[in-house]
Amino acid sequence: MGWTPLYLQMDEKNVLVVGAGEVGSRRARRFLKTGANVIIIGRKIPEELSELGASCKPVLEVEEWVEWSDIVIVATGDGELNEKVAKLASHKLLNRADNPEEGNLIVPSSFFIGDVQLCISTGGKSPLMARELRKKIQKVIKREDILQLELQNFTRNILKKKIFDQKKRRYYLYEILNDENIDELLREGNLEGAKKYIKQYLSSK
Repeated sequence: MGWTPLYLQMDEKNVLVVGAGEVGSRRARRFLKTGANVIIIGRKIPEELSELGASCKPVLEVEEWVEWSDIVIVATGDGELNEKVAKLASHKLLNRADNPEEGNLIVPSSFFIGDVQLCISTGGKSPLMARELRKKIQKVIKREDILQLELQNFTRNILKKKIFDQKKRRYYLYEILNDENIDELLREGNLEGAKKYIKQYLSSK
């Protein structure tokens, strides 16, 4: 109890990843792609991470880099080191890949389908099931769902200029969401045709 999902703006935030193995590298890659500054504690890091902007530092400097960081990721196979870093980072946002409940930040499995980002967390109970659930979700969400997202955004921008009543805007958005003609256009992948249909539909509103 007590956990809640959040999105954090990570641009220029400082992230320390303790551990350069598979898990640590995966977490580092994820934060690097958001624009964060990433330091990895380990002997050596993959060339890909260096190219993305990560720096590698020795374990002897861990205390200094914990103080530098906004978020600390503990991802080593050394239980003693993990405990040491967790204590040093007790005043920070702390993700423990070895024992998520012992930290105060969980990094969920995350993936994109078009512009839709989906996150799955099992609370550390089963990373394997998180991957399996991801596969099932990817099968359920169709191409036309992503196109509908684009169309809804397109429609909202038009409605904001034409209709100031939020309830009326919501009404038209639901009308468009349930319009069979639009559904057919999106199933055909014809987003531009759907936009043209929307413009005609809203022209008299």
